[in-house]
Amino acid sequence: MAATARLIPSDGDGPGAIETRVPVFIDLQLAGDYGAAGDWYMEGPHDPSAEPARGWQSPLNPAEVYRQAIPAFDAWCEETHGEIFAKLSPEQQDASLTSLQKGDVGLPSELRDFFTILLANTKEGYFADPIYGGNHGMQSWVYIGFPGARAAYRAWPERHNVKYPLGPVSISGERA
Repeated sequence: MAATARLIPSDGDGPGAIETRVPVFIDLQLAGDYGAAGDWYMEGPHDPSAEPARGWQSPLNPAEVYRQAIPAFDAWCEETHGEIFAKLSPEQQDASLTSLQKGDVGLPSELRDFFTILLANTKEGYFADPIYGGNHGMQSWVYIGFPGARAAYRAWPERHNVKYPLGPVSISGERA
């Protein structure tokens, strides 16, 4: 929760990750096929030194990466800053996330992509349709002016600098 709150903070113009329930989205994804890598090819060999463009190079599925990387990152934060990540000041949290992004934390090779998947999952939860658990109340869609799953939107993409007059609609039919 603390990391998503720093990646998309609440103190900006729009809603933050906590208000849009990004952690709920991530939990639901990790409890499902994505978290278990249900439809991924997971057989080795895994080459942790391979370029990221070569795909997933960990024997761990995403849920296992989260389960192992969070305590390892907390241990690094405690060693470096004297507290676990959630108890650090916002400035220390930002510095810690920057270190994690740059690979300076020293996570084991099978956890090297933790920051990448955390950031991607945070963005996905922020902008996903609310039926998946994030973007609560379509707050991020309202903020950016995205119409959602409207069927009659085809004429609008060509209208530049004209605000769309209707609010977003979820796949479920819920309206903001």
